[in-house]
Amino acid sequence: MKTQILKIKTYDDHKLWNKLKAGDEKSFSLLFEKYYGDLINYGNSFSPFAEKVQDCVQDVFADIWLYRESLQEPDVVKAYLLSSVRKRIARLYERDHIFRKITTTDSIEFLLDFSVEHELIADEATAESVLYLNKLLNDLPARQKEALFLRYNQGLNIEQIAEMLDVNYQSASNLLHRGLLTLRKEWKGSFSILVLLSSGVF
Repeated sequence: MKTQILKIKTYDDHKLWNKLKAGDEKSFSLLFEKYYGDLINYGNSFSPFAEKVQDCVQDVFADIWLYRESLQEPDVVKAYLLSSVRKRIARLYERDHIFRKITTTDSIEFLLDFSVEHELIADEATAESVLYLNKLLNDLPARQKEALFLRYNQGLNIEQIAEMLDVNYQSASNLLHRGLLTLRKEWKGSFSILVLLSSGVF
């Protein structure tokens, strides 16, 4: 099973995208399998309603297949998919009035707790420090936390993050910078771990 997942992740996104635009169902299925889990996890960061999130993700892929011939090829397919799910959930909130009526994606709050433990722990001695770092990350304001999540966990660049959060480049950069400043101010553990995280962000 793990071998199959790794094989799927090696497929080139742009080749899959262009083939699905031409009507290739296998390429569409491979793209779905490659990113479905990431999109569900990201969608769950905005909503406690798992079934509705699943519906949103499936609707995104349904629209891609339905309108495939008219879609432009995105610069980064993963960023496009994440952004599409985010916008779909925002429309869901507006339609169902789950919290309040909203018209822009900047009104939905990022709720997910995310961990850097598996990426940064070198040995058991650092476990306690990394747990504290995780707490600092998840205590950040929602927008800063989401920006760091998109950069660190999803590998997006600042320009892509800005587009997803519907802000300009400088605002996205400021969110990342302020988040890191807070971490540096509060962090009491190994400086090398924080430097590693910083390098992942910038």
